[in-house]
Parts: sequence; structure tokens; C-alpha cells
Amino acid sequence: MANDNEMNSADDQALADEWAAALGEAGDGQADIDALLAADAGNKANRMTMEEFGGLPKSNGSVSLDGPNLDVILDIPVSISMEVGSTDINIRNLLQLNQGSVIELDRLAGEPLDVLVNGTLIAHGEVVVVNEKFGIRLTDVISPSERIKKLR
Repeated sequence: MANDNEMNSADDQALADEWAAALGEAGDGQADIDALLAADAGNKANRMTMEEFGGLPKSNGSVSLDGPNLDVILDIPVSISMEVGSTDINIRNLLQLNQGSVIELDRLAGEPLDVLVNGTLIAHGEVVVVNEKFGIRLTDVISPSERIKKLR
């Protein structure tokens, strides 16, 4: 029984190493996020309390990561999805679909996938396979200020 646990642990470690290598090839995008969080942590004197967070004046259209404490939202779960493509079909064709049916999408083969968070486009990427599981390597990430603009 102990031998099975050792094998599972070794398999888990090998899988973790493969993912780490794949993510390392993509560059260090986490460094940008860490830099933003570190800069925000240095501005503790300028942070607002939670009561003041709701009473912010309406924005004049400019987007900034300064101001309210972002720590209050960092643990909120979000839904992330990858979109291969889409198409419009009528209900008659939808009802005729069965196993083996092929649906033509609006994307060319090899074109980047859209990465959506709660339905909002945040990046483009390509499919990768690591240890027989699918993943996505981000090729183009929308800047944080552009993402914030899209939320409004």
C-alpha cells in the first residue's frame, strides 16, 4: 500500500514538473501581476477603508489601478473558459444534430482561441497538451486597464 502512495506521489510530482516547464516556456506573466500588487502594497497610506470603497465618486472615463484596495476582490472566484469558435444555425438544423455531426465554426484552423473570464475577453492563446491533458498557452493578453474598461 505504501508503494502505491509513493507511485502516486511520484506521478503527481512529474505532472507538476511538466506543467511548470510548459508555463516557464510562456514567460513570466505573473511578474507583471506581482509588480502591480507590490506597488499597491506600497501605497497602504493611500488605501481606503471598506466603507469608503462604495462611496467612490463616478469615474470621468480614465482607468487606474490606484485607489481602492484590490485585496478585497482577489479571492473572488471567476469562471474562465476558452472559445474555439462560434456559428449561428437555425433550430431545424440544431434538432437534426446527432453523434458524428460536424458544425463549421467561424475560425480558421490554427487561429488563436479566445480566453474569457465571466464572458469577458481577456486573452488569446493556443492549445497545448501536457501529460495527455489539454491546457492553453496565452499568446496575447489584454492589458489590465483595457480589461477594467470592458467591465464598465
